[in-house]
Amino acid sequence: MTHNTSVLSTLLAAASLASLPAVAGTTAETTTTAGKNPPPVVVEKETPFVTGFLAATYDTHFISYGQDVWAIGNDWSEALIHPSLELNFNLGGGLSAYVNTWWDINDLAPSPIGGDIQEIDVNAGFYYTMDKWKFQLGYGAWIYAEQIEHIVDAKVSYNDGLINPFLLLHGRVGDELSFDTGLVTQVGIAPGTTLGPVALSFPLTVSFDTDNFHGGDAGFAYVSAGVGATIPIVDHLSLALGVTYYHTNDDVIPGNPDSDFVTGSASLVVSF
Repeated sequence: MTHNTSVLSTLLAAASLASLPAVAGTTAETTTTAGKNPPPVVVEKETPFVTGFLAATYDTHFISYGQDVWAIGNDWSEALIHPSLELNFNLGGGLSAYVNTWWDINDLAPSPIGGDIQEIDVNAGFYYTMDKWKFQLGYGAWIYAEQIEHIVDAKVSYNDGLINPFLLLHGRVGDELSFDTGLVTQVGIAPGTTLGPVALSFPLTVSFDTDNFHGGDAGFAYVSAGVGATIPIVDHLSLALGVTYYHTNDDVIPGNPDSDFVTGSASLVVSF
């Protein structure tokens, strides 16, 4: 099972780190010409080798590329806890490596992992940034119900500051499920703006499955539209809120109790 990228997209935007601020200083030598000091010398700080985020998320649903995993539908009474951690390693030249983990914690079923831990996902890969382009290639091992699902993700996004389009290819390359290996293809946009200190995002995603990826036919799987807000609290700590509407195709994702439903999330995000 995989967690939805739109929710995940809201968390990563909340945890993204800018370079450390530049420090302004003055030269040691001064002059009295016209009674003025020379202009300040700006000392640029290097980008840290390791950055990342730690997030504690409350979700109303667990959405796996349009699949309502716990069959919650339009009921918001369940409380799903999804902690996540990501580390990014700056390799220079626009290239970075990442490793992250995401957990599903709830009491909706007996857990073979232990306690209320239903799933543990571990992912690793690379980001490459070139001007406004960002490329991602990664592998994931997702552990649940005494099974491991193996996936490969490839994503291309273009941060034009207006609509921010993206293309995602999510491949299931190995599993022990009743579903087939196959491919999810997503296209979408992620416009964003600011309202004072609050960062707003408006992701829109259209998704397509190959045959039996979610137990149904091939073709159009779902469309989702959401709004997210990232609210700074103190340095390196923010609150991320999101609401997403889904319309899913029963022929492609037949297990959902409702074809149209709304999900919500709230996260505390520590960035470093």
